Amino acid sequence: MSSKKIVVVGSCNTDMVVKSDRLPVPGETVLGGAFMMNPGGKGANQAVAIARMGGHVTFISKTGNDLFGRQSVEMYGDEKINTDYIFSDPNLPSGVALIMVDRNGENCIVVASGANGSLSPKDIEKARNVIESADILLMQLEVPMDTVEYAAKLAHEKGIKVVLNPAPATFLSNELLKCLYAIIPNKTEAEMLSGIKVSDLETAKQAADIIAAKGVDVVVITLGSKGSLIKDGDRYCSVEADRVEAVDTTAAGDTFCGAFCVGISEGLSIDDAVRMANTAAALTVTREGAQCSIPYRKELLFQSNFS
Repeated sequence: MSSKKIVVVGSCNTDMVVKSDRLPVPGETVLGGAFMMNPGGKGANQAVAIARMGGHVTFISKTGNDLFGRQSVEMYGDEKINTDYIFSDPNLPSGVALIMVDRNGENCIVVASGANGSLSPKDIEKARNVIESADILLMQLEVPMDTVEYAAKLAHEKGIKVVLNPAPATFLSNELLKCLYAIIPNKTEAEMLSGIKVSDLETAKQAADIIAAKGVDVVVITLGSKGSLIKDGDRYCSVEADRVEAVDTTAAGDTFCGAFCVGISEGLSIDDAVRMANTAAALTVTREGAQCSIPYRKELLFQSNFS
């Protein structure tokens, strides 16, 4: 089944990861960690996930004019991602994320945005043609909000499906929400958007109702090991998570979003796209790192449905 064109607007980082038995509390030093350095950034992770799921993807981002930036662009090209619209900032460094992961696979992350913070509406305007010829636009919130809003409006006016992963969690304007075809928050992000404490499927439905009322057609709340809750119009569907042993949850949400968009681009139903995304994300958490943990299409468990 052929996929349609997907554009990702978002961040590109280099992840510096330390694994240890537990995460330190403020003021504490924890010894005995292992260090890794990997390509990351939510936008880049999602673009890589789309490419590995077999999607046709263009990545719009900004790096610094430095070694990290040049290496990143080269790696994206190796993944068969269109890198023609990855811009270079002459003054700012490429983005860096410092990530700590404990023995249970939980993580905490601090991001120095660098050039990601200078991706501007003017850059989006330079990429107008590729956005307007796309079928799906996928974004997150590690680049400036005015850039996200500009791209969303541009795509929405052309009838392109705009999918937003509202991470890191922050306030979203009603103008942005009205441009969205689908929004994919996790539990924490859904709580911030709705004001509802999400503790189970029933409270997830309540949160989804409030978010959808702001103008979003499809709400998919990811609940980690509890799976996902879909609100599609007036219909709800709960999709169970694949049972796996989590090693590192980094990039699981990004893999989910990328796989979901590929499923939609190939004409799968919302429910089947979420099932495919669940399976891809489940494989991701069984591996260490960000982009290096993202699976290829052939690795998906239910190959008869998603190959």
